Amino acid sequence: MTKSQELLKKYFGYENFRNGQEEIINHILESQDCLGIMPTGAGKSICYQIPAMILPGVTIVISPLISLMKDQVDSLNQIGIPATFINSTLSYSDYSQTLENIKHNIYKIIYVAPERLNSETFINLLNTIDISMFTIDEAHCVSQWGHDFRPSYREIANVILNLKKRPIVSAFTATATQIVKDDIINLLHLSEPFTLTTGFDRANLNFSIKIPDNKNKFISDFLEKNSKSSGIIYCATRKTVDALFEEFASLGYAASKYHGGMSEKARTKNQEDFVYDRSNIMFATNAFGMGIDKSNIRYVIHYNMPKDLESYYQEAGRSGRDGDNSNCILLFSRSDIVTNKFLIEQTPSENNHKIEYEKLNDIIDYCNTDKCLRKYILEYFGEIPLFDNCENCSNCLSTTEITDITTDSKKILSCIKRMHERFGSGLVTDVLKGSKSSKIKSMGFDKLSTYGIMSEYSKDTIKDIIYFLITEGYIKCVGDKYPILVLNNSANDILFTNKQVFIKRKIEKISKLEKGSSNILADIDYDANLFETLRVLRKEVAEKNSIAPFIVFTDVSLKEMCKYFPVTKEELLNISGVGINKFENYGEVFINSIKTYVAENNIDLSNFSKKSILSKKNKNTSINQNKVDTKILTYNMYQDGKSINEICESRALKRPTIENHLLKCFEEGLDIKLEKDININFKDEIYKAIEKVGYEKLRPLKDILPDAVTYLDIHYFVILYKKEKMINMA
Repeated sequence: MTKSQELLKKYFGYENFRNGQEEIINHILESQDCLGIMPTGAGKSICYQIPAMILPGVTIVISPLISLMKDQVDSLNQIGIPATFINSTLSYSDYSQTLENIKHNIYKIIYVAPERLNSETFINLLNTIDISMFTIDEAHCVSQWGHDFRPSYREIANVILNLKKRPIVSAFTATATQIVKDDIINLLHLSEPFTLTTGFDRANLNFSIKIPDNKNKFISDFLEKNSKSSGIIYCATRKTVDALFEEFASLGYAASKYHGGMSEKARTKNQEDFVYDRSNIMFATNAFGMGIDKSNIRYVIHYNMPKDLESYYQEAGRSGRDGDNSNCILLFSRSDIVTNKFLIEQTPSENNHKIEYEKLNDIIDYCNTDKCLRKYILEYFGEIPLFDNCENCSNCLSTTEITDITTDSKKILSCIKRMHERFGSGLVTDVLKGSKSSKIKSMGFDKLSTYGIMSEYSKDTIKDIIYFLITEGYIKCVGDKYPILVLNNSANDILFTNKQVFIKRKIEKISKLEKGSSNILADIDYDANLFETLRVLRKEVAEKNSIAPFIVFTDVSLKEMCKYFPVTKEELLNISGVGINKFENYGEVFINSIKTYVAENNIDLSNFSKKSILSKKNKNTSINQNKVDTKILTYNMYQDGKSINEICESRALKRPTIENHLLKCFEEGLDIKLEKDININFKDEIYKAIEKVGYEKLRPLKDILPDAVTYLDIHYFVILYKKEKMINMA
């Protein structure tokens, strides 16, 4: 076992490194500069924290995220790694004491805000200590092409160059296009760096685009079903944040809010309430979250479409950092496009906002695509996915319906024309709706032929069609503060030449998206009641130690405890994420709680396999190799007469996962009769489709088959076709 592996187990409680971690660590220990591009939740921090413990001197970590510094330092100190931070939150006395401790080599890792690099006193201090490594977190901030450019990051390279001895330099980011990647290497003066991109895929995240008639009702319905989960709801404006917070706080939800119009004291309190689980819903502008290391965020909802995909993926990626299943939902409306265009025009530009508009068009395309959302994101970042359908996004779990809105479009365009193209969408909508306001009557608009001709529609629906016509170029908005609607020449094609207009709408194949199934515990059952017991205990322990609950144990660690019921030190230390220091700090209290639960519920521990957890002591064996053969559990339940939906509910897995288990059993020759869930009448049609386009991928088959044919039907008959083909060849 290497020194790195020993430290991984001792301090972090993991048996094996994640993808890319060990490679980067080894190159750093060979004194080579490194650039790691790894998705949120992939464990970037370990890539510099473990080398920091092995290298002789101190590691300086530059991070723009003040609150993240505190969480990182709290976590490190809890597991026995001496660390500190220097930023504007320190009082003068704390700052002075920290500097004294640094001079006396108390710490191995020091987190520093980039603005400190402008301080001559601090620069002089750096030249008096032995710096082994300079790490730049959120390295994309150095590039003006990135989504979060910070001028202070341009000072980092000069500081490193002016040190008496140049340290190893490592840089990390979650998202970077090629141009940003090149900027990071050049602007930070990385010397022939080892560069590793582990991929941008976050398989545990379920991506969804929703176009609800009423966004507030959608939020209300979602929160009602997910009241115990922690989540962030991002809004484009402070006004929207305030309105949503007031509405849902008044309904009794434990909610907080965060935006730039609040005092620093209020923002800090609300952020801490969220991190420490005193509130579990955060309504915020995109100013919130960059510094949040909270691992158990189970959903991120964007109330409005962000300005680019980089921002969206960064913000959505704040969910599921522990690897457990999480939802990323974007509530799309055409008005968001207009808002973003307006915001773009308010900022200075050297190239007429060309880059900003290109990025805006990319996220608009993302919201409108009928292809796999995960694939779209990965291709945007230059990655080539190995799939056409992820079966874990709203598009892969939906079918697209094309609706003819030619008549509605004519009504709207005609109304704008009859109002002499002098008013905004609000008044146009009121006229079409047939509002009886005094303003409409005083202007004589109640006499127009278009007055009230869309009275059966909601205002939101009318506005959605208006914004669709804007984005398609039939209408343009003129003016800044109070934009008015003006017809483009192309509108005449609809009004006078009967050009047809179609809009795509998605219809979910299932009424509710079940949990995803791609994290390390997705296929492992756990005791949900014990999980709630341990969650309460975790919060009590966290409050006693003045730390955030996720620092005690992640949700993934708790779920694993609720699977294996560890009641000894040896068993608990083999739970993922439980290291020596964590066990010594509060391991016994969790063991005692599990013992009590086992006794009160008469649980026979001999029914639970300790072998699979204790076998983790073989350091060369991965967690995945120790999994129960989950498809057999599904197979047994199916053979016992349970329906697919009943198995989904019982195992807390989504339907495609259960279907794949059953299909795998069928493919491997187990005795299983799937005909009750297969429409056998489609056999001939599917066989003909296979002979036409092949069977390597299912999506081409789905595209040419009737909508009534399910992926389960297709996959079943593909397996049957291959079996029959092999028999014929024999």
